[in-house]
Amino acid sequence: MTSTTAVQIPGYVAGTWDIDAAHSTVGFSVRHMMVSKVRGYFTKFSGELVTAEDPAASSVTATIDMDSIDTRQEQRDAHIRSADFFDVGNHTVMTFRSTGVVADGEDWSVQGDLTIKGITKPVTLALELNGFGPDAYGGYRAGFSAKTSISRKAYGVDIDMPMDGGGVVVGDKIDVELEIEAVLR
Repeated sequence: MTSTTAVQIPGYVAGTWDIDAAHSTVGFSVRHMMVSKVRGYFTKFSGELVTAEDPAASSVTATIDMDSIDTRQEQRDAHIRSADFFDVGNHTVMTFRSTGVVADGEDWSVQGDLTIKGITKPVTLALELNGFGPDAYGGYRAGFSAKTSISRKAYGVDIDMPMDGGGVVVGDKIDVELEIEAVLR
């Protein structure tokens, strides 16, 4: 059962939502060769959002298929899937489970536990509420953008590939960017 909340978020509806992977993006970027950033995406993921009457009591869980990485270069993708990086033979998914939603004026953040390669660490996602409203198919949709940065080494993705003259081939800081569209059940 869903109902409209008293919180002043236009179109906000309390309920359970499924992430629409066809209209969502799970992406990242990382420093490469100390001079540029490489961007990549995960093409297979799923998740559930529960928007509560009080938005601060809302929650999200998500699962990302590690094998679905796509950096637009198959040789690099194969290397990232290997034991040097994600070790998808032993760690097939990464997961996120929220532990809190915090409002600060018009800004929001989602706190939660991110698990990569069996290592769980707390992360905070800066959240932008993009909107809520009816879709062309008789359903109801919500849109969210979120960003965070993590250390790949903190999750056991700790390969170092030093470069001649200093620096490393792949940076430690990973910028994560999410564009999520969800459908109300």
